[in-house]
Amino acid sequence: MDRPDVTAFVALGANLGDAAQALRDAVAALGDTQGIRVVRASRLYRTAPVQSTGPDYINAVVEVSTTLTAPALLDALQAIEEQAGRERPYRNAPRTLDLDLLLFGGARIDSPRLTVPHPRMGQRAFVLVPLAEIAPLLVSAVQLDTVADQVIEAL
Repeated sequence: MDRPDVTAFVALGANLGDAAQALRDAVAALGDTQGIRVVRASRLYRTAPVQSTGPDYINAVVEVSTTLTAPALLDALQAIEEQAGRERPYRNAPRTLDLDLLLFGGARIDSPRLTVPHPRMGQRAFVLVPLAEIAPLLVSAVQLDTVADQVIEAL
C-alpha cells in the first residue's frame, strides 16, 4: 500500500569544514533518497553558535515531500549526517552536518527518539528566519520578534 505524501521541514546546519558545501551536498542527498522529494530550500544563512562554541554556523531549512514515516525520515537524516562525517562527542559540539526534523505534516510526536514539532525551533533565529523564507504562513511575526536579538545574515 502506498503511503500518502507528507510535507516535512528539515533544518540544516554545519560549522566545520566547508559548511556551505556540506549543506548543498545534504540537500542533494535528501533529493537522492528514495521516498523524499525536495520541494524548496531557503537561502544559506550565517549565525553565531547558540549554546555552543566554534566557528559560525551556516544554516538553511528545506521543505520535503515524503512517503516515509517520521522515524524512517529521521533514519535517513541521520544516515546523511553520518556520510558527512558527523560525530557526537558531546551535546552541541561543533559539527560537519546537523539535520533536524522540524515539522512532519501536522503530526505531534513525543517519543524517546523523536519530538515533533522540534522542541527548540521557536527559540532559534537560524530555524525561524529560513523557515519563514520558504513557508511564511508557518512563522508568526511574534515568533520572529522573539529571536530578533539573534544575529543572522543571509549569504
